[in-house]
Amino acid sequence: MLISVPRGQNVAQLCKTTILYKPKLEEDVSTIPTIGFNVETISPVKGVTFTVWDVGGQGKIRQLWKHYYPNTQGLIYVVDSADRLRMKEARSELHVICSSPEMAGVPVVVIANKQDLPGALKPPEVAEELDISDLKNRKWHIHGACAPNGEGLFESVREMSRLVKYVQKNG
Repeated sequence: MLISVPRGQNVAQLCKTTILYKPKLEEDVSTIPTIGFNVETISPVKGVTFTVWDVGGQGKIRQLWKHYYPNTQGLIYVVDSADRLRMKEARSELHVICSSPEMAGVPVVVIANKQDLPGALKPPEVAEELDISDLKNRKWHIHGACAPNGEGLFESVREMSRLVKYVQKNG
């Protein structure tokens, strides 16, 4: 999942439909995989508004993500913390995104989703699997979540807001 906030605007980009609509609608939503993208405006925190791009995450669509990088101020990356087999792929994708010149210094919030499932990795374990400490010259945060019931979502988006404001203020 990506949140992209272009400089001078309050715009964000997400790749997880449930996480997009839960804060917006404040109710449970049923979704299917995104083909293409959805666009919504959400205000997760008083005084903060994100225009959110919910971009599909299938392999063929991932190559289009780079078109959302220019002027990005924040990245929210959602991983399925119960899918241990795809953690290596998630790590690779995150590091590819963060190695792009347009993403230099952009703060990252990782949402370790599906914490409600048996065997789900805890946030510190997800951070280790993603080698998140290797993301140099940027602020980052990881937070556990359960998208269907909203647990951890508001806190994650609030943290993204805080990090974006911090980077804007401190360069």
